[in-house]
Amino acid sequence: MQQTIDSFITTVWAAAWDRGEVQSLDSLVTEDYVRISKASGKQAGLADLKEEILAVREGFPDLTTTIDNVVLDGDTAAIFWTSRGTHTRPFHGVPPTNRPVETRGSNILVLREGRIARETVTWDGSELLCSLGIRSLGDAAVPAPEEVVVDTLSGEPDPEIMKGFNRQFVTGVTVVTTQENGAPKGLAVNAYSSVSLEPPLVMVCVQKTSSTYPALFASTHLGINILSNQQKGTVSTFASKSADKFAEIAWHQGPNGSPLIDGSSAALEAEIRERFQAKTHTIFICRVRHAEVSDTEPMVYKAGRFYDSEKLSPL
Repeated sequence: MQQTIDSFITTVWAAAWDRGEVQSLDSLVTEDYVRISKASGKQAGLADLKEEILAVREGFPDLTTTIDNVVLDGDTAAIFWTSRGTHTRPFHGVPPTNRPVETRGSNILVLREGRIARETVTWDGSELLCSLGIRSLGDAAVPAPEEVVVDTLSGEPDPEIMKGFNRQFVTGVTVVTTQENGAPKGLAVNAYSSVSLEPPLVMVCVQKTSSTYPALFASTHLGINILSNQQKGTVSTFASKSADKFAEIAWHQGPNGSPLIDGSSAALEAEIRERFQAKTHTIFICRVRHAEVSDTEPMVYKAGRFYDSEKLSPL
């Protein structure tokens, strides 16, 4: 009997997960089947499981799942499995990275007359992204827009107030760069910060609607150029929607190929270590591998205007 159940589960899982034949699950689970996430406690049904499988296979079309072991004990069972695939299409709103991933998990099953009635899982689709260094702030999973919870008790500030608040913060101006198929890409970003010196970590926050975003997301390295007070024209170029922003920009490559803009106040190249999903933006946490600093004073940005930092009055 054990061999029959083992074979049955393996056959159906292969059909559903490896080939996307999710209708095969109808023969494996009961009509009142419940799937429970051990991490969040969230419950789902068969329709949700089918939708998740199809979504995963959309993002990882070559996905294969191997059942490593099935342990039976009366009306309960444990499945241990390994999944492998390549992220070649968008998944949970994340552009393809074209990177292979391998993830493992285990499911605890409650059986009824040879079918699965209840399943407790230690894994969800976001684990594939976590394996690629992609995480969502505040949640292990990447939430869908309709799952966002708004704190109606404390409320939220008016967007105009937030704009006013942000305008009061003085920053430098950076251009974040990468390459896509040998072509340089870049965009203006003022959400840059040093994270630590030991190890040397930095972060930048990039809006997902940027035309440079897909190339940046798929890259292993990026460049961060702190613009000087002599590069006002460079700011305009990289804030635009120009198809070739580097057409009239002098630049050189970092050790790993990231474009570093000539004349910048400072520039660095960093390895992308983690990508945190934050709704409309992605926060890139990077480890610095190369840095250059010049004597040129940096540009300053405040309230939509640019200033020469060399002419600032000391307090």
